[in-house]
Amino acid sequence: MSTAKKLAGLFLLSSALTFPGYAMAQGTGGQPATGAQNPTSPDPEDDDNLAEEVTGIDETGQDDAFEDQPEVSIPGGEGTIITVTGRRGPRDITRSSSQVVNILSAEQIARTGEGDIAGALSRVTGLSDNGDGRVFVRGLGDRYSLALLNGLPLPSPEPLSRVVPLDIFPTSIVASSLVQKTYSANFTGEFGGGLINLTTVAVPDESFLEIGVGISGDTETTFDNALLYYGSDFDWFGFDTGRRDAPPALQAFFDQDQQLSNLTQEQRQSIAKDLISPNLLLIQQTDTARPNLSGGINAGTSFEVGSDGRLGIIATANLSNSLRNRDITAQTPDSADLNIRTDAREFTTDNQINANALLGFGLELGDQQFRLTNLFIRDVLKQAQLSFVEDLQNGDSEVQQFTAWFERQLIDSQLVAELEFGQLDVDIRAGFAQSDRESPYEYTFEYVRTNNENDPFGDLFVNPLNRIRGDLASVAFSDLTEKVYYGGIDVSYPVIDEVTLTVGYAYTDTDRRSERREFIFDSDSNFPQGVALLRPDLLLGDAVIEFYDINLFETTQTFPVFDAELTTHGAYAKAIINPTLNLTMDVGVRYEDGSQTASPVQIFENQANLGAVTSLNNDYFLPAATITYDFDNGLQVRASASKTIARPQFRELIFQPYIDPVGTRQFLGNPALQDGELINAEVRAEYYFDGSNRVSLAGFYKDIDNPIEPYSSFSDNAQITQFANAPAAQLYGAEVEFLYNYSTMDWGGFWESKNLFFLANYTYTNSELQVNADDQTFTFTPGVGAVAQPAANFFFDGAPLTGQSDHLANVQFGIEDEDKLQQLTVLMSYASERVTSRGAGGLPDIVEDPGFRLDLVARQGIELFNVPLELKFTARNITGRDQFEYQEVGDNRIEINSYQVGQSYSLSVSAEF
Repeated sequence: MSTAKKLAGLFLLSSALTFPGYAMAQGTGGQPATGAQNPTSPDPEDDDNLAEEVTGIDETGQDDAFEDQPEVSIPGGEGTIITVTGRRGPRDITRSSSQVVNILSAEQIARTGEGDIAGALSRVTGLSDNGDGRVFVRGLGDRYSLALLNGLPLPSPEPLSRVVPLDIFPTSIVASSLVQKTYSANFTGEFGGGLINLTTVAVPDESFLEIGVGISGDTETTFDNALLYYGSDFDWFGFDTGRRDAPPALQAFFDQDQQLSNLTQEQRQSIAKDLISPNLLLIQQTDTARPNLSGGINAGTSFEVGSDGRLGIIATANLSNSLRNRDITAQTPDSADLNIRTDAREFTTDNQINANALLGFGLELGDQQFRLTNLFIRDVLKQAQLSFVEDLQNGDSEVQQFTAWFERQLIDSQLVAELEFGQLDVDIRAGFAQSDRESPYEYTFEYVRTNNENDPFGDLFVNPLNRIRGDLASVAFSDLTEKVYYGGIDVSYPVIDEVTLTVGYAYTDTDRRSERREFIFDSDSNFPQGVALLRPDLLLGDAVIEFYDINLFETTQTFPVFDAELTTHGAYAKAIINPTLNLTMDVGVRYEDGSQTASPVQIFENQANLGAVTSLNNDYFLPAATITYDFDNGLQVRASASKTIARPQFRELIFQPYIDPVGTRQFLGNPALQDGELINAEVRAEYYFDGSNRVSLAGFYKDIDNPIEPYSSFSDNAQITQFANAPAAQLYGAEVEFLYNYSTMDWGGFWESKNLFFLANYTYTNSELQVNADDQTFTFTPGVGAVAQPAANFFFDGAPLTGQSDHLANVQFGIEDEDKLQQLTVLMSYASERVTSRGAGGLPDIVEDPGFRLDLVARQGIELFNVPLELKFTARNITGRDQFEYQEVGDNRIEINSYQVGQSYSLSVSAEF
């Protein structure tokens, strides 16, 4: 038999293993899921020795070709994920890939016990969860990461990020998660740290129904005090009854083109009366916060279509509702020596509601596969906060109240066709996704106590609504909509025996509209102090507004609405070359043209300062090459080099304030930002032994031109974070990973069916900003535009990149049964200090210290009334590691966002029918 036929047979077999491959169900304890598909065996008449080759039996005696492989769906994936070599065969994807990848199957995700995919990914070598769903790869911020779903891009519902936060994806809808750390030309050029591709669950072979419920809590919240407000009747499910819709007078103002200052006092007061809804702002305390609850249902079926077809349907739906307290210490500095200006305790209760659903259709017609996936995710944060602030500069005490409702929603529909015409493979992908983030009625009230014995009200908290001493009453409305249209085609063909060529084209069009309207209630200096004692809903009652002639003005009328757009065209050619059975070369180049704009929208008749415009039009040739050599003894070595880019995120460009509900800090964009460019290099050695066991060691290097870095300043006792391009940065580091599974079958008795597993990884990263005395950066001033300033005013030479921890480590070990669902896993993780924002004006950087974390996950399968059940217990943060975010100079340290985290526990049960 010819080498070409052997390669073709291996290529088809690798396709069957990978598309759709095996999807491991979390409820099956390591057995193939109900929806798993069997690989198609090659025709034995093709070659008597082909069976031996594809079973993976090589000179090391390894026989692991038919281990369960997670399903992976990416552009041009067949030529990227599985390397076609006769020696290695389609075994472990991590090993067989022509790039450096880490794969988390559904079963591996289940071992972590995490409820969302961001937490599960934080266990991968070199990855860390920033705490808000944004995953950092090797310490690089999320702007250097690329997130895909089934190979297609997703819009972000978060103003702070163009990458969708991964904490909104429950692990129950993910069949696998692929992390690729080396760049290949079949992906968009926005690739700095790595790519994260989520593949949704597979089409089932058999009908199934799974139902699960869970309960959880933590020592800082459950059965303890918490802050709540009523909201509306459907808040528990993450939906509003309409109470948070804009009232008539406010909506009429939004619909016309006059600024609020141009309206009559009577019109402004009519709007002001509409803005007060007691059910949305009256905070109440509960002494016994309830536990967290969750539930979900998964179902699927399939049936034959025609003589060689099969149609499958799979559906999932999940709902969770949780409470979390954070008793935050938040201080601000008075000088570069970090003398404290304000000292605050912010008690916050977050009510998180997540509802999600997936409906997928799969059609197989012979070798042709079609897949339609529809995904709905709604993630809501209902937040109540009371803060007690001591102003050490003027001696005042302040009580601040904040209530808000942040709803994030993602709707995504995508169609993927994977077609085979002999040796020609064609992948066609198209999709549309829309994300929305709405935050109506963000209420802020501030009452001040002067502590002045000569003041008749000096021992009482008052809010006279004139902001003379900081007293404040405001309400804000935010709305963000982002739409992504995507289309692409990839064609692969083995042009000769040793070369498979893949060419492709991809188009994306991303449109975002961001709107924020903030209103402040204002009185004159004659407002009576006695009335100023009233609680918020009475302070701004209709009678008070009218009788005391309360005024209303808009703080955001300069830049209320922004439009942003990014359109890219990408074309690439890449080849996987096998000059020998041991050598694989993945080489390619991508041409990418990108047009990115961000500009304020004129919504008022006489609107000034419309010059906050960004227009970036750049095109790039981005080469990439990875060479892999297999030494036939379990050792293989990879070397990779590439050029990539990093575009500014929309939020970083838009000169519009935004308050992060997690860190409770304000962000402001910079329209003068520019693209960054990266040179990437990596060398990795991997040694595989005793089947799938392995140890790997890698070194990596990145040179970054124009990295975008956040910097913070303090104004009116509040932290404000902005962005600027640093001149340059370098990053280098090393990774080591060890994976070992050991069967105790020979021990007999209890141990006869057990398997011990151990996974450890460690990443060292060092990064340095490069700032010379004559380097400049550009900031933005309204009415002036981009302003050149010395880069040394914002960045220190030699300082690390934001988000980068020098040390990341993970350890997992445990025991599992190979015949039934029985598993116990201990998980340990460590991340060293990392900068979250640069300090401006001579202030030190703001640093976060994640530290050490210890978790435990136990899973047990039982049968009750002939129904298989899975019981799962998790214990998180067993050592009680707290959150620390601070600034430090010498012995002086101030806390920026520090609080006790406590331990958390969960118990769940799921049944399969």
